[in-house]
Amino acid sequence: MVLSQRQREELNKAVADYLSSNGFMKTLAEFQKEADLPGEIENKFAGLLEKKWTSVIRLQKKVMDLESRLVETEKEIHSGGPTKEKRNPAEWIPRPPEKYCLTGHRSTVTRVVFHPIFSVLASASEDATIKIWDYETGDFERTLKGHTDSVQDLAFDHTGKWLASCSADMMVKLWDFQSYECVRTMRGHDHNVSSVMFLPNGDFIVSASRDKTIKMWAVATGYCVKTFTGHREWVRMVRVIADGSLLASCSNDQTVRVWVVATAECKVDLREHEHVVECIAWAPEAACGYINEALITDGKKAMHAGPFLVSGSRDKTIKVWDVSIGVCLFTLIGHDNWVRGLVFHPSGKYLLSASDDKTIRVWDIKNRRNNKTLESHQHFVTSLDFHKMSPFIISGSVDQTVKVWECR
Repeated sequence: MVLSQRQREELNKAVADYLSSNGFMKTLAEFQKEADLPGEIENKFAGLLEKKWTSVIRLQKKVMDLESRLVETEKEIHSGGPTKEKRNPAEWIPRPPEKYCLTGHRSTVTRVVFHPIFSVLASASEDATIKIWDYETGDFERTLKGHTDSVQDLAFDHTGKWLASCSADMMVKLWDFQSYECVRTMRGHDHNVSSVMFLPNGDFIVSASRDKTIKMWAVATGYCVKTFTGHREWVRMVRVIADGSLLASCSNDQTVRVWVVATAECKVDLREHEHVVECIAWAPEAACGYINEALITDGKKAMHAGPFLVSGSRDKTIKVWDVSIGVCLFTLIGHDNWVRGLVFHPSGKYLLSASDDKTIRVWDIKNRRNNKTLESHQHFVTSLDFHKMSPFIISGSVDQTVKVWECR
């Protein structure tokens, strides 16, 4: 690269200022002699080299982002994929690069969840804190402190007024999301509490623990009103069906169990995974048609009524189950490591999964195939969530970051 005489002089002066301000006086004297520079350097060159250096790095990142977007767009054009304008919102899926990379946690991010109404998200971490962020601006808002060990899971109620959290400190906490105060602490589990969720009516919370039980708590009093027992190992996750009548849980005992909320009885025990089952998700109403289409053989349409449940395991597979008959309908294979998180696209057409292979994958349910793979984090991806109304997903990772991805 050839510099003009003036550019060369300015660069020499900026280098001289850098040497002088950092105390490299011998080198400066030699440099001034060889470059034929005056003894005094004008003020306008103060800090110029550092400024140029940092702006070059910033521009380099911008260029890399734009290049990755360009590659992405070229791929879509060559594969005949519809462009953003022609794409229906039901087809919108996350596309790289991420919109924001949020940093602040001092340890693994264990869970990320969207607020149901405000444009904020909450993240939980092994650093024992919960952090609140604005996902539209990428701004950090506040930290909620109260747990004394790793925070394992978070859940908002449907109004967004309450946030529930659970932790390896064996406690479940209820936070008022207007005052950000912890208003209730629920004690009763004998080991690490790994999962928490509100029932749809908001009156009860369910939690799952390493003590092999699932407990149901009354929000109004904080009392445990029911205990579900049956798993033989650590219960990793508990999730409630949309109408609140059934619970699903998964465990280190390699099973998925479905429970009747009213009676605390185990309705069905699903066994086909060959390793710990890490995560589960109930299929929304919108996904039922796509799941049935995935089962068409020789033109014959399958008519399963559901309800349907998906599970992700350390055996690297995702299984789709018909709970009413206790059968695995099909298995999605593609991840190269443990599957850690599952969430359905609001349209029901896609399933998104997070994995220890550092990727987020988008699965086309109808065709049972991996539609898109996002190389999303520098370490294991522990959690993801899809906003019900806005085109955003969020992911959390062992790399201590939370990422916000725009769907288009």
